[in-house]
This record gives sequence, C-alpha cells and structure tokens, in this order.
Amino acid sequence: MNKTNTTIYVIRHGQSEFNATLDLDSIDMDKEDTPEAPLTTLGKEQVASLAQELKNIHFAAIFSSDLVRAKETAEAILMERKIAVQTTKVIRERDVVRPAIKLGYKSIDEIEIWLKKELKTLDEKGKMNFSFSLELETPNEGATRLLTFIREVSVAYAGQTVAVVCHSNIMRCLLTHLGYAKFDELPRKSTQNAAYFVLESDGVDFFVKETHGIQKIQGEARGI
Repeated sequence: MNKTNTTIYVIRHGQSEFNATLDLDSIDMDKEDTPEAPLTTLGKEQVASLAQELKNIHFAAIFSSDLVRAKETAEAILMERKIAVQTTKVIRERDVVRPAIKLGYKSIDEIEIWLKKELKTLDEKGKMNFSFSLELETPNEGATRLLTFIREVSVAYAGQTVAVVCHSNIMRCLLTHLGYAKFDELPRKSTQNAAYFVLESDGVDFFVKETHGIQKIQGEARGI
C-alpha cells in the first residue's frame, strides 16, 4: 500500500431481527428509521467472528450508520481499541422496501419479483439510474452518497486504515458503481451478513482490493 493512501473496510452489519424474518409488518411506516432491528443471536456470533478476524487491523477510526444493527456491529469490531464509534445518518441503507410497501406490496418476494420484471429490459446504465418512486434513490445516487462519505474519510485519515459499517444494498450499489461487478451480478443474497470489502484510495480514485462474504452470481436477475 502507498503510505499516502487510505484503506477503508466497508462492512455489512450482522444478521438483524428483520433479516431473519423479513416481516414487513415490523416496519412502522410513520417512522423513517424502522425496522430499527437489533442483531439476532446469530448476528452477534457473526460479528464476534468478524471482530476476531480483524483484531490485528489498526483502525484509526470506525464509522457506522446510526441504526442499531450497524452500531452493534461496529461496537463489536472495536473490541479493546481505545476509539469510539462515530455514527451518522449519511450511510444508512438505500431503502427500497418502504416505498414499495406504499405501492401495496406485501412481502419481500413480491417486491423482488416485481422489480425483476421492471428492470428486465433495461441496460446497465438504465438499471443503475432506475427508480420507481420519487422517495427512492437510484442505485447510482445511493452509491454516490456512500462514496462521497468515504472520500471525505479518506482525506481526513490519509495514509491510515478506517472501517465503515453500513448496509447491503448501498454496498452492492457502490461495488457496481466502481466497476467491480455488473448490477445483476450482485443480487440481494450475494452479500452475506458481516461481509466486507476493502478499498484503497488516494482521496480521488478508489480501488477494490479484496472482498469477503461477497459472491458475484451469474445468470440471476437482481431485484432489490
């Protein structure tokens, strides 16, 4: 690694209660931050394993989405490090589900089937710029939101290593935006809980150096 470059670990949270059930009835449509689901027992085991894997990485800072599932994951990664988690709304998930519920969809499977049909005829550029609602970011907009935050972190912590704990959809959008994979190669199940990828950046350009728990999937259309 170039000593002036920043290394960024972009990490998905462990399994949350919503991940385990996919119960749309758990979403309070009157609140913008639900499902505010904590980690399950399995999720805590996943992040404990991840923390062990990363224990020898010297993180100068750890940032997290302000949602419980991400904060709990970041806190587990801290272990005995003498730094505090810095939380922000800026790197919350790209929320596809809530706008779809408003259109009458009742399950994740229903939403997924519908979106696959909507996206089927679009080319790569069209998929990355697709939105079915004024309330919904396009994949490119979600990727840009996360990338802008990471760029600011890269400049602030030049030459150091940081962690950013966030969410699956926005991570997959960023990987596609950076050219690591095509849109359809990263469907919902391609990114495991507690998966991560490592970026190296000079504050301008970003390079995907490695991935863990993320698998490109061929021959399957992406919905969510």
